Amino acid sequence: MDKVILAGITAVWVVGMAIVSVQNATPVSLKFLAFESVEVPVGVVLSLCAAGGMVLTGMAIAIGQRSNAP
Repeated sequence: MDKVILAGITAVWVVGMAIVSVQNATPVSLKFLAFESVEVPVGVVLSLCAAGGMVLTGMAIAIGQRSNAP
């Protein structure tokens, strides 16, 4: 049951990102301190951020479960 809820939440976020990225198709460039990226569409930036967040969350959950194991 938990996997179904998780899949539903992920699907809603993916649809939301698709709607936002279609409405904002203009290229953007990211700036951090003295660094600046090439211009990429907003959808690509959103997808990379979402994927990075999912990976980091999965790693945090795995580390938390491993540290709680007897």
